[in-house]
Order: sequence, then structure tokens, then C-alpha cells
Amino acid sequence: MNPYVAEIIGTGLLLLLGSGVVANMLLPKTKGHGGGIMEISTAWALAVFVGVVVAGPYSGAHLNPAVTVGLAIAGKFDWALVPGYIGAEVLGAMIGVGIAWLFYKDHYDASDDPDLKAAPFGTSPAIRNLPLNFFSELVGTFVLIIVILYNAGVKIEDADQTPIGMGSLGAIPVAFLVWVIGLALGGTTGYAINPARDFGPRLMHSILPIKGKGSSDWGYAWVPILGPIAGAAVAAGIYLLAGA
Repeated sequence: MNPYVAEIIGTGLLLLLGSGVVANMLLPKTKGHGGGIMEISTAWALAVFVGVVVAGPYSGAHLNPAVTVGLAIAGKFDWALVPGYIGAEVLGAMIGVGIAWLFYKDHYDASDDPDLKAAPFGTSPAIRNLPLNFFSELVGTFVLIIVILYNAGVKIEDADQTPIGMGSLGAIPVAFLVWVIGLALGGTTGYAINPARDFGPRLMHSILPIKGKGSSDWGYAWVPILGPIAGAAVAAGIYLLAGA
């Protein structure tokens, strides 16, 4: 499979299942209505597992611009491939969340709460404090990237090997990694830790004909974009300074 296609499919599956679990827990009249952070964190972790299983052998399963940029800064991924990977990740996220919206459309229509309708698309802070919200995203993504870097396999230039990324960790370990980040660090901002996971769905929230939707909150959108990129850069910088 072409690596860009793999990133589209893998990220699409990630958002279909990730957005789907948030919709299932929060929207009215679903059979999963009323769940909490344990169910949501677990499902997001397993959604990462699914995306890594599908995309790992072909693209390294970055599924996340922060992973792509962090690996490139650390010298483990070709910068020439970065724009294509990021574009594929954002497109995949848009497709996945669009399918999830259609899947749960009746339940979106049954809700009168615009905040609930927005939740399966973009993240939002529990307490709006933009500097600390940024710090939360930075720290969560730092944990993700530093673990990936210290468990990274071969470089992408090695054509006979799996391209480096979350796939080099193995699908099950990376699922556990995302799971613990969600449970331990997800309570402040909803742990986007992935610019594509937030930007693509937030854009879809803006353009889809969602009945009774409210604001897409673009004033907050920079936090789950720049916070994860900063976290990835810090992780890569420490990795390089440590001489790994």
C-alpha cells in the first residue's frame, strides 16, 4: 500500500472509532449513553491499535503530525515526506469523523446541546486557561513522542523495513501508551495530542450540516495544534541532546 494511502486509512479508522465512542457516550438515546473517561480513554487506545495494525506495515502508522514532525526533528524521518504525511493524516481524520457523524446522525439530531454536538469533533478544555491548556497538550504529546523515539526501529531510508513511527512500537504497546496518557493526563483538555485529530474534525464540524450546532471554537483551535507540535519538538530535542 502507498504510505500516504495507509496514513489516510489508518487515521480515518482512528477518528471513526475515536469520534464514535465520544458520540456514543455523550449523545442522547444511544445504547452507550452515560459512560465516562475510562470508556473513552480505552476506546481511543484501541482505536490507535486498529490504525496501527492497518497502516503500520506501509507507513509506520504515524496517524499524527506530531509523530511525523518529532521523528523528522530527531533525524529518523525524511523531511521531504512530512507535508504529504500531514496532509494524509488531516484528510483521513476528516473522512473518519464525517463517517462517524453520519453513523450517529439521528442522535445528533435528537440533542439540543451544541456543546455535546461539538465534543465528538474537536477537543475543549475542562477549565479554559489557554497557557495551561497549551502546557497540557505539550506534556501529553511529549510522553507519546519520547516513548516512540526510545523504542524506534529502523529509519525510513531502509526500504525493506517498516517506516518508523508508532508502528515500530507494535500495535499493543502503543495502545497502552495512549491509554495511560488519556487516563493520567486527559482530564484537562481531552488530550488531543494530535493536530490532525483536532483540526480535521473541527473543520468538518464547521462545514457539515449538523442540526443545531454551535461554535467550532476556532479561538481555541491553536492549542491542540501548536501544543502537540511543541511537545514533539521538546521530546526530539531531549532525545538528540541525550545522544541517543
